[in-house]
Amino acid sequence: MIQVLSAFFPSSLDSLLSTQGIMVMLLAAYGLAMWMFLTSAPKVHTVMVSDLEIARQFYEGMLNLPLADIPLHYYYNYEQTMGSTGMESLYLTTPSRSNTSLIGSEGLWYQLKKNIQLHVISGATLGPNNRQRHVCFDRDCLEQLLLRIQSRRLKYKIRKDKPLNFLVKDLEARIIEMAEVSN
Repeated sequence: MIQVLSAFFPSSLDSLLSTQGIMVMLLAAYGLAMWMFLTSAPKVHTVMVSDLEIARQFYEGMLNLPLADIPLHYYYNYEQTMGSTGMESLYLTTPSRSNTSLIGSEGLWYQLKKNIQLHVISGATLGPNNRQRHVCFDRDCLEQLLLRIQSRRLKYKIRKDKPLNFLVKDLEARIIEMAEVSN
């Protein structure tokens, strides 16, 4: 059979079936598989909150966001340290907090849209008057949350447009500050 195929592809078939040719094909297949894996992975927005339990009540109760499975690429520590080096100490609970405590599947996971998830983690400080604070590096995330708040007809007040900052009341009349962190 190889002789028949080599009649049609005399030199290329030999190089394709060589050890080097097989290694190149395996590397190409691996690269394609990784590209498909990473492009099909959901986009994940991360929000840091002052209190995870209050955040759970807010996102599940008031916004009625469905729970989401942890994306597979988070098991492999992908995208976990992006942006974490630029966090101002104002938003962290303690200035000496290690970035490794922010890494992993800890926190809450919600489905915002079909291929967009929200990862809620602790780490933000309380705002003025012990106000719950939810901070995010991604404006798109906060805009989607604001749309969700508007669609649920919750009371909110936009304080600033750039960077986006607004207030919303939860079921227990606590004021939650949603703030975009500008880099």
